[in-house]
Amino acid sequence: MTKHFTQKDTISALEAKSNAQKIAFAPIVYHATRALRDLGILALLMRENKQGMDVPSIAAELNLSNYGVAVLLEAGLGADIVYLDGKRYFLDKTGYFILKDELTRVNMNFVGDVCYSPMANLQQAIVDGEPSGLREFGQWNTIYEGLTELPEQVQKSWFEFDHFYSDAAFTQVLPIVFKKKPEHIVDVGGNTGKWSNQCLHYDDAVRMTIIDLPEQVEIVADSLSAAGYVGRFETKAIDLLEDGDEFPKHADVIWMSQFLDCFSEDEVVRILLRARKGMGPHTSLYILELFWDLQRFDAAAFSLVNTSLYFTCIANGNSKMYHSEDLKRCAKEAGLVMVKQTNDIGIGHTLLEYRSD
Repeated sequence: MTKHFTQKDTISALEAKSNAQKIAFAPIVYHATRALRDLGILALLMRENKQGMDVPSIAAELNLSNYGVAVLLEAGLGADIVYLDGKRYFLDKTGYFILKDELTRVNMNFVGDVCYSPMANLQQAIVDGEPSGLREFGQWNTIYEGLTELPEQVQKSWFEFDHFYSDAAFTQVLPIVFKKKPEHIVDVGGNTGKWSNQCLHYDDAVRMTIIDLPEQVEIVADSLSAAGYVGRFETKAIDLLEDGDEFPKHADVIWMSQFLDCFSEDEVVRILLRARKGMGPHTSLYILELFWDLQRFDAAAFSLVNTSLYFTCIANGNSKMYHSEDLKRCAKEAGLVMVKQTNDIGIGHTLLEYRSD
């Protein structure tokens, strides 16, 4: 587990008070930082990193006012995004990551486009036990029902966030999943079909069944057909929280990637029980997840516990990024037996392999 979450507080009262001010002004710092990035100020400072630039020069090149550039850069000083030498500003290390790091870009866009305005409803979501912030986008029970209807920029940032984390792990887990030469894989919560696409590309003999909500499997079917995989996959439109259609029987692999974090613990148990009914003696069930307690870096754990609040306020109102022991307890309650746990996959993923008892 990351040290930051388990060590006793050792900072001084003055440092603690300073941290408290950073939290108090965090929403303002976020918008100032994004403006510095999107208006091109950080890129300009990176270009002129040897000699730096003063406010009038930046303002003139970007057709902005001296006043506007000055207040943003002064806010950037407080956030260690830039530093000042005389009258010239320079890009600091944090500013470099704001500008160039893909992880930071994806996270910032997700927070700004998907979470920022709806998150004002977080307290109400906690009180009511429902995703109160989702009403900013539409009258759905969960965000998954309305993914295809979200505003274009919101949808773009949502999918980039989702795919960035999973894509980094897929190339590492494909050899693990295909070690036993599976002929039939059930992709549960197939989303846009990225995992199924990679499986079909990886092994010409494999057949895929994708399970998801009706509006999602339509997207998957179109995507995989366009990729030339007609005849090698099928889709099943299933609401896994409703009684009805069951999982395909005796598949070689049941796959769940960044899926179970979309459900409460009780719902996770129900879904795994349902999956177990379809498992044969040789079926492997794989769960690929980001667990906040298994992260090597404090920043990763910090990002995950805050992502949980997106689920609370916007996505569904009752799920989270789980502690690994909580999810493993759910699997045990569903009658599954863990075969293997592999940590540090991709950007902090863990792969859990299960069989039926």
